[in-house]
Amino acid sequence: MKTILVTGGTGFLGSNLCIRLVREGNRVLCVDNNYTGSLQNIAEIAGHKNFRFIAHDICNPLQTEEKIDQIYNLACPASPPAYQGKHAIATTKTCVFGAINMLELAKKNQAVILQASTSEVYGDSLVHPQTENYRGNVNPVGIRACYNEGKRCAESLFFDYHRQDDVAIKVVRVFNTYGPKMNPNDGRVVSNFICQALLGKDITIYGSGSQTRSFCYVDDTIELMIRVMNSDKDFTGPVNTGNPGEFTVKELAEQVLAKVGGTSKIVYKDLPSDDPCKRCPDISLAMEKFGWKPTVMLAEGLDKTIAYFKTYIQEYKG
Repeated sequence: MKTILVTGGTGFLGSNLCIRLVREGNRVLCVDNNYTGSLQNIAEIAGHKNFRFIAHDICNPLQTEEKIDQIYNLACPASPPAYQGKHAIATTKTCVFGAINMLELAKKNQAVILQASTSEVYGDSLVHPQTENYRGNVNPVGIRACYNEGKRCAESLFFDYHRQDDVAIKVVRVFNTYGPKMNPNDGRVVSNFICQALLGKDITIYGSGSQTRSFCYVDDTIELMIRVMNSDKDFTGPVNTGNPGEFTVKELAEQVLAKVGGTSKIVYKDLPSDDPCKRCPDISLAMEKFGWKPTVMLAEGLDKTIAYFKTYIQEYKG
């Protein structure tokens, strides 16, 4: 049995990861300050003998009694409303101080540590689709920079700890991921569109809707993360994890409307600054190294996510 620490463990991606790791027979330490996460996300495993929740902000060092075998560092607000406003500094601190503290913990425990980086490191890409050797087109002083540059700095720290202190690292760059346990108020298009449609509100598209995204169902993203974590020591990444199927934001809105039904209309508002025009991963490395590719296509994934939010909204109203 491995002892695995997951930071950001009550968030969308982290809670889904914790649930899978516990079900596979691991001992899981879930660390979160619940800034954007929720204890409700881990309710189904909260009483499990191999699961423990630790309320902690990883901007501060963490001491554990257990010997840690693996660390998944997922802690960081990924919600645009959370990091583009008054919490921008906290976002950068989580990326940088949090990475340092978790890398030090990994070094102390001789643990393997995986950094959940992001497609945002590519910025408003001039290369399409994005490959891991592309260095990005990022505005270091824009409203998204706290997240983009924070994640870029975290990657730099990971590789410096690997080169200088021989820490065993893995880096994955997560493209748009969606599915159950998303925060309905996190400002991401999938959750926004579904909740607006279910509540009978207008579907809000920022810009013309011609900007593209690739949407990967959460189970597929987690599958690759686990494969990368358990790969040969010599493999560090970075490796893209995402679905290369590319859709415009307008096409996504239309699919959601068709599935939910109702009377919602699409309305258009101004595009925020530095919003990338195109976002699509090249997953050649993941396919070659791990035999991985997404198995859940958008139509199926939307059905599962809509079903989740229907239940969530009903419970909230009740």
